[in-house]
Amino acid sequence: TPATGQDGDLTIAVLANRDPRRSAGVRDRILDGLRSGDLIAPHERQRVPGVTLIGGGPGDPGLISVAGRKALMEADIVVADRLAPRELLSELPADVELVDVAKLPRGRSAQQEEINRIIVEAALEGKAVARFKGGDNFIFGRGFEEVLACREAGVPVHVIPGLTSPVTVPGVAGIPVTHRGVAHEFTVISGHVPPGDPTSLTNWSAVAGLGGTLVLLMAVQNAPAIATALLDGGREPGTPVAVICDGTMPTERTVLATLETLEKTLADENVQPPAIIVVGEVVRVAHPDFF
Repeated sequence: TPATGQDGDLTIAVLANRDPRRSAGVRDRILDGLRSGDLIAPHERQRVPGVTLIGGGPGDPGLISVAGRKALMEADIVVADRLAPRELLSELPADVELVDVAKLPRGRSAQQEEINRIIVEAALEGKAVARFKGGDNFIFGRGFEEVLACREAGVPVHVIPGLTSPVTVPGVAGIPVTHRGVAHEFTVISGHVPPGDPTSLTNWSAVAGLGGTLVLLMAVQNAPAIATALLDGGREPGTPVAVICDGTMPTERTVLATLETLEKTLADENVQPPAIIVVGEVVRVAHPDFF
């Protein structure tokens, strides 16, 4: 008697020469592959016209959601950012078109308007478009700008969130962003513009007065200026800081400092983006031997 299972309108039956446990195990592996998108049954790709915004997570290809991976494998065209897990792109079916819109710091850049044009035009041609981004679409990812562009053009748009880097990366590195009796809140801030810049939307004086955890994204270049603003706003010089470089990737490393020593430590350790900076007492909880 075969081990059977169902995925949509597809029935799987496996018979492993009178070994029922092996039959069930192979059946389960096949079903898992079909449901995750790792295994595509012939003529099964749905290819529904429209745009799906897929958050790829913080970098490790294993941290994409099942729904995100399945949508990626069912697309006609994939429009991918630099920080989207690149390993998954090599697994795309051979007939999938790949458009690289990588945004390299101070380098080659595809303007947001051009990205909007690409995904909208492809969807209007009847293609299933996967817009593949790192982290979460809506955390400093301009994802909602793409949603608005699709809505304006009358293009169906669907969002599959990804694991968000400001929580996932510290978690993988062993640093909680909250901890009972230590931090009752955490604040996520983009550090791509420094304090005092006329384009900054952050009230750094108010941020300095918060007692919880600060998680800074895109902040390596402006970290010294941010540390100065936090110190000027009343944060203690000995406030613990962790800089997590290449989070969730094989090259991941964590550099420890305080607000007072952060600038020197970044230089001494040659810290380069991408990195996530965690400021607060939760870093001391995670690394009590250092502080």
